[in-house]
Amino acid sequence: MNMLKWVGPVGLLAALVIGDQIRINRPAHKYRLTMEVDTPDGVKSASHVVSVHPYRGYQPGGKVTSRGDAVVVDLGGGRNLAALMLHDDKGSADFDGANFVAMRAYQAAGRKIAFRDVSSQTGAVPVTGELMPVLASFTDPRDASTMRRMQPDDLSSLGAGVRLRGVTVETVANGFWPVDFGGVLGAPVTRSVTAKLPWADSEVEAARAVTAVGFSDLLEASRAFTRK
Repeated sequence: MNMLKWVGPVGLLAALVIGDQIRINRPAHKYRLTMEVDTPDGVKSASHVVSVHPYRGYQPGGKVTSRGDAVVVDLGGGRNLAALMLHDDKGSADFDGANFVAMRAYQAAGRKIAFRDVSSQTGAVPVTGELMPVLASFTDPRDASTMRRMQPDDLSSLGAGVRLRGVTVETVANGFWPVDFGGVLGAPVTRSVTAKLPWADSEVEAARAVTAVGFSDLLEASRAFTRK
């Protein structure tokens, strides 16, 4: 009987801990980034879903983070085009751009919104100009050092008739973390990049890749490809 008196308090404590973890880890919003490429064989496309998390912990100095993978489009014939989780800030690597690309794209489309409003937005909007993530291609996707930078307005090195049709972003269902498995439960975060770039979660190999396109001495270079 003495043990029974602890059932209520222990259950309450467990509920408080679980509830707090949900509060801390639930995304502020999720977005789908889609890249479409015109080729002689038709339009090739791929997309990914990223979750964006504001810091809700108890220590000072926290920042917004993302979870998800880079987008890799298979163009056929051994060719590919990737939109990294990395932006170029006047020649410097910017990992935070992926956290705010949805908000900034909606703002650029004329919607006067703040970060807290992103989850309520509907419809896809274009990602252009400085909002565009770094684009890259791999001569051999199994070899990180074969990554080369691509410019959005010139994909001619990938073959005649290959052209970037566009990159778009749209808010998707946030869901109920940690059971956001799809459907009414919310769009799950995409986890597919290691199937296409098997070295993507290796810091050593990721550093080789980003060095090959002009960025060096980056901590946690794998964030350009995948974020847990």
